[in-house]
Amino acid sequence: MSRPPRIDGFSYLGRYRYFVTFCTFDRRDLFTDIALGQAIVLQFRRTCREKKFALLAYCLMPDHVHLLVEGRSEASDFRHLIKSMKQSSGQRFAAKSNHPLWQDGFHDRVLRKDDDARKIAKYIVENPIRAGLVRSPLDYPLSGSAVWTLEELVDSLW
Repeated sequence: MSRPPRIDGFSYLGRYRYFVTFCTFDRRDLFTDIALGQAIVLQFRRTCREKKFALLAYCLMPDHVHLLVEGRSEASDFRHLIKSMKQSSGQRFAAKSNHPLWQDGFHDRVLRKDDDARKIAKYIVENPIRAGLVRSPLDYPLSGSAVWTLEELVDSLW
């Protein structure tokens, strides 16, 4: 499978917002294990802080992840962020399970300045509802934000 192309001539550096999706290896339903998912979320939060990104929204579905991230400095490097997130979160898992956590590549969308980040956050936290996993975003343990509480997101969206 080839990796999705990045935008020609775009540096992926700076204060941009990105909606990104990547999948577990072989699309395995790994995040039915809530403890594993929570450990991955902690690693994502740590990596975002280290790489100067805000984790505006996240949702770990059973076999894929949706993220909304925002660069916090002119040096924020999106491609390096995703590589670091997948590498750091996948190392321990691969050592224990003898197979990778993540599939190669990722899909991304660079948000325009006039795109409403809260609408993207709404899409992300509502994913478990559309999949029939829960009735409310508040009931799903693997979604949220490092910027807003889930309650703030839900209250602002309904």
